[in-house]
Amino acid sequence: MDFIRFLRMINWWDICFYLFSAIIIIQLFFNLWFFRRLAFYNPLNKNQTQQHPVSVIVCARDEADNIARNLPGLLVQSYPSTFEVIVVNDNSTDETKYVLVELKKTFKFLHNVELTQEAKHITGKKYPLSIGIKEAKHEIVLLTDADCVPASENWIQKMQDAYSHGIEIVLGYGAYNKKPGILNKLIRFETFHSALQYLSFALAGMPYMGVGRNLSYKKDLFFKNKGFSFMNHISGGDDDLFINKVATSRNTAIVIDKEATTLSNPKTTFNQWIRQKQRHYSTSKFYRPMHKFLLGLFSITHFLLYPILVLSLFSSLWQIALVLLGFRIFTQGIIYYKAMKKLNEFDLWPFFLFLDIWMFFYYLIFAPSIWKRSRSTWN
Repeated sequence: MDFIRFLRMINWWDICFYLFSAIIIIQLFFNLWFFRRLAFYNPLNKNQTQQHPVSVIVCARDEADNIARNLPGLLVQSYPSTFEVIVVNDNSTDETKYVLVELKKTFKFLHNVELTQEAKHITGKKYPLSIGIKEAKHEIVLLTDADCVPASENWIQKMQDAYSHGIEIVLGYGAYNKKPGILNKLIRFETFHSALQYLSFALAGMPYMGVGRNLSYKKDLFFKNKGFSFMNHISGGDDDLFINKVATSRNTAIVIDKEATTLSNPKTTFNQWIRQKQRHYSTSKFYRPMHKFLLGLFSITHFLLYPILVLSLFSSLWQIALVLLGFRIFTQGIIYYKAMKKLNEFDLWPFFLFLDIWMFFYYLIFAPSIWKRSRSTWN
């Protein structure tokens, strides 16, 4: 009875306020410790640029249309040093092979690798990508997808220029083309939001992932860590789980130059996008414990922010809750303003508050994917 009497004495609305205050503090910590690093990032100016030989690798399965549309953007790169483009045709049943043969007639540095058998017990894109890296002539490999095209002819130059003493991994930004409609904005904001996290964490000395649409690392690093052998049973992870394993505070750099991004067309229906993101999120449960803790803490507090705010408004301290919310919106607005300009997503900034609220529903939709078993196919 005493315990029941105690529960009745508690002012639950004030408890909600204190919980909301804790959420705001945690969110401000991520904004001011991690995300400001990308927002105010200014790469050091180099007295000399370097030009390493580069092997660009693309894996394709039934991508004839994308190869015909996007591969020329790789083949006409303005890069005076040596580079090659390797396309691994992974058991395609469409016209991919013949499109590559025609392109090879014009571009002699295009190297086609034809795979005609599936790898047993190795799911996803890992086997064709491993073959592509094995075939690469050069130490620096630069990865992208068949549905991506570089934003400029200087993509190779900008990405490889980040390599300096001790750097073995370069993380880039893979953007989506801007098109009309709310779905396009939601997809691009989620892409920006993910990049804000993994690029900021890398700048803070805690790199945890990259995106296969725009990623580079050294061939020796790949084979020294036995490639993807530790995750052959997982369909995804060829970009994020590999980077999560091998990246350190000293061997990882980022490139956010607008000329160094890649562009691809986003999904055109909500269901297609959901399936794509579910496949990607199924690998996050294999991250290092500290990465899972920090990313989980940020996501949970972001998810709870607005529901707990509503409950806090019934507290006697509701005015303070609004002040705390205003301070969080102010700091986030500045960070988004700066970071979106750097990643060429500034047209999203006028909608950042709406998009921030949308993330509550985003977490509801995609959080279950973390515990789902991933698909065995990669395309």
